[in-house]
Amino acid sequence: LREISFLRPAGKRQVLFPFLLPLFYPAICEPIRYSIPEELAKGSVVGNLAKDLGLSVLDVSARKLRVSAEKLLFYVDAESGDLLVKDRIDREQICKERRRCELQLEAVVENPLNIFHIIVVVEDINDHAPQFHKGEINLEISESVTPGTGIILESAEDPDINMNSLNKYQLSPNEYFSLEVKDNPDGGKYPELVLKKTLDRETQSSHHLVLTALDSGDPPQSSTAQIRILVVDANDNPPVFSQNMYKVSLREGVPPGTLVVKVSATDQDEGFNAEITYSFLGVVNKAQHVFSLDSATGSIITHQPLDFEEVERYTMDVEAKDRGSLSTQCKVIVEVLDENDNNPEIIITSLSDQILEDSHPGMVVALFKTQDQDSGENGEVTCNLSRDIPFKIHSSSNNYYKLVTDGALDREHSPQYNVTITATDRGKPPLSSSISITLHITDVNDNAPVFQQASYVVHVAENNPPGASIAQVSASDPDLGPNGRVSYSIVASDLEPRALASYVSVSAQSGVVFAQRAFDHEQLRAFELTLQARDQGSPALSANVSLRVLVGDRNDNAPRVLYPALGPDGSALFDTVPRAAQPGYLVTKVVAVDADSGHNAWLSYHVLQASEPGLFSLGLRTGEVRTARALGDRDAARQRLLVAVRDGGQPPLSATATLLLVFADSLQEALPDVSERQAPADPQAELQFYLVVALALISVLFLLAVILAVALRLRSSSSLATGGCFESVLCSKSGPEIPSNYSEGTLPYAYNLCVPGDQTNVEFNFLTSVDHFPATQDILNKDSSLGHVIFPQPNYADTLLSQESCGKSEPLLITENSAADLVFLFVWHILF
Repeated sequence: LREISFLRPAGKRQVLFPFLLPLFYPAICEPIRYSIPEELAKGSVVGNLAKDLGLSVLDVSARKLRVSAEKLLFYVDAESGDLLVKDRIDREQICKERRRCELQLEAVVENPLNIFHIIVVVEDINDHAPQFHKGEINLEISESVTPGTGIILESAEDPDINMNSLNKYQLSPNEYFSLEVKDNPDGGKYPELVLKKTLDRETQSSHHLVLTALDSGDPPQSSTAQIRILVVDANDNPPVFSQNMYKVSLREGVPPGTLVVKVSATDQDEGFNAEITYSFLGVVNKAQHVFSLDSATGSIITHQPLDFEEVERYTMDVEAKDRGSLSTQCKVIVEVLDENDNNPEIIITSLSDQILEDSHPGMVVALFKTQDQDSGENGEVTCNLSRDIPFKIHSSSNNYYKLVTDGALDREHSPQYNVTITATDRGKPPLSSSISITLHITDVNDNAPVFQQASYVVHVAENNPPGASIAQVSASDPDLGPNGRVSYSIVASDLEPRALASYVSVSAQSGVVFAQRAFDHEQLRAFELTLQARDQGSPALSANVSLRVLVGDRNDNAPRVLYPALGPDGSALFDTVPRAAQPGYLVTKVVAVDADSGHNAWLSYHVLQASEPGLFSLGLRTGEVRTARALGDRDAARQRLLVAVRDGGQPPLSATATLLLVFADSLQEALPDVSERQAPADPQAELQFYLVVALALISVLFLLAVILAVALRLRSSSSLATGGCFESVLCSKSGPEIPSNYSEGTLPYAYNLCVPGDQTNVEFNFLTSVDHFPATQDILNKDSSLGHVIFPQPNYADTLLSQESCGKSEPLLITENSAADLVFLFVWHILF
């Protein structure tokens, strides 16, 4: 650290003395001092600030070296690092009457942020000549004044200080007066005119002198005042003040009109020569505006409020003059006492724009200083912060402070802080002021994405359309910008890695999970994915969540019959039943499975067709075929059952199974029936044959009908005999006859044909089909008094035909082997 001074005449810089001082704080050291003369030209070099701070020329711009002050009179050259003069520096205007003129500057550098103190001492130059308040001084001196009497003259004023200030007075040569220069208590000098020998008004009634005021500058400057002395008639006794000097202390802020002091002078003369008037003598303009003097009483009162910060002391000369023109002078010194009337000021010198939320405690975020124009305790300032904020103040030197972090910062909790700094002085009562600054916390990637659920479970029905969305996951990240922007991906699965892409995909932006294919419950009932939400911070943070996909079943698989199985040639195999089997005997069991699950795989068994209805029963849920009754003599040895297996889906799906049952006590006995069954007649060819025969028969019957109609007209009496004939045929009392092979190659259909005694009322009724089955078993045949006829039908549905009123006629059962008889009866019904 060094102090640099400028010589007034030549303006040369010289090092006064190097010195080192202890550090007050790690970042703030003793100030760097420069000394310059006032009135330097703009752009003049004060000193190489960068070099004095230990900075290189590159650091000047890189670390943004700059100076700050309340009134910026200097600036730093960005290329050289020199501290240059920016504006006119007038010591008398800046420092007024202060003997020592120092300008406080702060040098601020960044990266890292720091501040250094600079004191620029402004040296006075002799740029002001002493000036008298009045250019002419008029005095009246009685001729009776004795030699040696002194008369105080108006002082000249010189705003310069030290060597450049007012130093001496000179009086023009004369024989009557001499000049003495005396010191004021405040350090100034004032002239006093001393009478050397007695005046004689009659000899010389007036005197003209020249008073010169000079300073000690190089070269010295001066000014003059004309002294005109009028010699008056004798007034033997001049006024005399009670004190030669009045000293008063007065607090600032007293209201106008406050009495400061009352000066008093007496005159031993009588009458006109003893009347005294008071007046200010040589008072500067500022004091004349602040104080007023009562010329009659000598009371000095305030005319304006006093301000300690502006003027600390007032010095005034008061003259007392009698009517005989004799006068005397005294001095009045008014000291202004400081009051706590100025609030402290807070000046922010540096402030960080952005503060990272992961900043460590103790990081400097702002630099500021305080100042109070009051003095003593009134100017001592302490600072504090608002509560509940993670910041604190570190005190530095020269009323400088650092605002540093004092805890962890969390932008997601508090994105910004409004910090209020309060400065309070120690006056009584104390005064304070506050300033608020807003500190913005910058985001860092310190929060990983968080899913809304700990895990996800989604149900997807099979056979879903490919490309449809099946789920959506969502994760939130409280960070900002890229730190809070989340993307989604699949990072693991229990599926094969190669097959994963063909099953599902996830949208990176929305988190929607899409099915890439149609799922099959029978192949894949469930699988699990691990989804990852990842932000775009640096480094990136992520979180995982499991998504379990349950593939729901649809009824898309029909039942499959496992037993009875078909033979190698596609024909149904047979089961043997003992002829002596009792009711409830387990004949066989239809076994079927369904690839679906749940209700869709709940199977039920139904009989579609039976050779002998009522002979066997079928378990609805078990598929067990049992004998419903004992085998009768009229029952065929070979029985055929067509069984439908239905699932419980909506709509239901079904499959059919054909059971071939042979009643035999041994396998050798059953083989002939089985071999005969192996080559059944072609039902389609047999049906075509029947149709041709039926057409021919209808033609013949039509001719017979015409003949019979004519015969009936001619022989009406024969109608009864004819009716008896048909009655004997159709309503035979002998009971029905059922051929042994009535059910071969067909499924049963039934109708009732009732022919009463009256041939004019013949009924042929079809019954509706049965759409449902018993809850526990199907009864293939029951005892009935009705005749049944069996017809083939392509959909294998059971159809029952009934007769509502048939009198006492016995039922007649007609099979498809007696189709000709059926055609005949049908034509008979049409004709009659």
